[in-house]
Amino acid sequence: MISNTAGIPLLAGGYITLDTVKAQGLAANRRTKIYCTLGPACWEVAQLEQLIEAGMNVARFNFSHGDHAGHKACLDRLRQAAANMKQNVAVLLDTKGPEIRTGFFAEGAKSVTLVKGEQLILTTDYSFKGNSKKMACSYQKLASSVKPGQSILCADGSLVLTVVSCDEAAGEVVTRINNNAKIGERKNMNLPGVVVDLPTLTEKDIDDIVNWGIKNDVDLIAASFVRKASDVQIIRKILGDNGGSGIKIISKIENQEGLENYLDILQVTDGIMVARGDLGMEIPPEKVFLAQKYMIREANIAGKPVVTATQMLESMITNPRPTRAECSDVANACYDGTDAVMLSGETANGAYFRQAVEIMARTCSEAESSVNFNELYQSVRNSVRGRFQLSTSESMASSAVKTAVDVGAKCIVVYSESGASARHVAKFRPGMPIAVLTPNVQVARQCFGTYKGCYAYCVDSLEDTDALNKEVMRECRVAGIAKVGDPIVILCGTTFGKGATNQIKVEYVEDDPKRTHVRAHLDNNNAEFNGCTIS
Repeated sequence: MISNTAGIPLLAGGYITLDTVKAQGLAANRRTKIYCTLGPACWEVAQLEQLIEAGMNVARFNFSHGDHAGHKACLDRLRQAAANMKQNVAVLLDTKGPEIRTGFFAEGAKSVTLVKGEQLILTTDYSFKGNSKKMACSYQKLASSVKPGQSILCADGSLVLTVVSCDEAAGEVVTRINNNAKIGERKNMNLPGVVVDLPTLTEKDIDDIVNWGIKNDVDLIAASFVRKASDVQIIRKILGDNGGSGIKIISKIENQEGLENYLDILQVTDGIMVARGDLGMEIPPEKVFLAQKYMIREANIAGKPVVTATQMLESMITNPRPTRAECSDVANACYDGTDAVMLSGETANGAYFRQAVEIMARTCSEAESSVNFNELYQSVRNSVRGRFQLSTSESMASSAVKTAVDVGAKCIVVYSESGASARHVAKFRPGMPIAVLTPNVQVARQCFGTYKGCYAYCVDSLEDTDALNKEVMRECRVAGIAKVGDPIVILCGTTFGKGATNQIKVEYVEDDPKRTHVRAHLDNNNAEFNGCTIS
């Protein structure tokens, strides 16, 4: 098998040997980030501490469920747990987005049984109480959007309907039932290949972002069903107009329209989520892995963080061990180049939420152990330069990584006001950890949560770089990241402020450098940079 889709005909797995298989994995060295969805199974302080200890980098709040008060109570517990564990855990608000759902049933029924071959009428009168012959649909333009022969998928694809005829005047669509199914109320519906005439942001989404997300200082917005670049720009304007300009936008690509406009979306978004659940309803399931590889590669070249989501360890909702296929799915996402992987029901509702995070962390670490990061750096750089000229910041980041490779640095330290320099360094995929020093707490959480290989430190100021350099050397030695005489590459600025990064230094760890006035707290001294905060 030729290595992925590379232009050079090399067999895949060239860096995997028997010793690689037998070696003891080190989850502490994991670079790939883990998003965990919070829910009843894991939302108490002690349980959240377990998730953080197991490897959670980002806590996802799913606003398809719950209310503001319930989410706020959970957020308070999360921040208490993060403080207890001394970790910069990022907070992600995942919007509900525009949804199409089936309606309610007559006579108090909670479900109806549908028989293959029979007809089912879908009506856009959402007040209609349905049965096995006729059912309501929340999308008012259904009859004018679909055509005879097209498919309609319900309840995550467990029910497949084929359109027989459409009556726009009556707002009804006659369909043929393709499989026996038992369906409950208010189940999701997908219209593969149809350009749905619904706003990307609903009134509920705007309220959730403005009156919960911004007010509670969240770090990331996962925008559901992004279909074009203007969707992202609308969200960014809402954030800017309401004091949330520092919040990053992660665009969820989960339909064909979003996939077709992906490159335009990528230019204006801060990150990408490969949302394979709904995407697998919108395009043939056998095409989803191709879409995943395409989106991840383009995001890597653009230097935008990308998270791969949906059903990664689905069986662990009820089982203490994943299937072999699920572990392979996680590992292949890492090989594809994903910055992060996500758990949904596995943590929100699963009986084995901690074990799910632990095995995901170990799987990511094992996948990364067989990557040649020196060649990966060169591959990323060549791919980027094949598309466009590097910006000044990207060139500095690329040079810092190259220098770190050449001198055998144990760590790359980045001083960053906005996180942009950290993102650019992470883009070039160094084999050593990236320590980000920033005076902005939100930037620290964003870097730790989304940028591959990055660990975040909060500092009072970046003005006294000499003092910070000495303190970093000392802390790297104390933490066991480097020993006396080891080189460390530092990317910083000769002036202070955003966009001032213009200097690369190579410093060597001294035996016992004099303690500076800069204080550092590294309560968990290990190579994970486990929540280190310099203040």
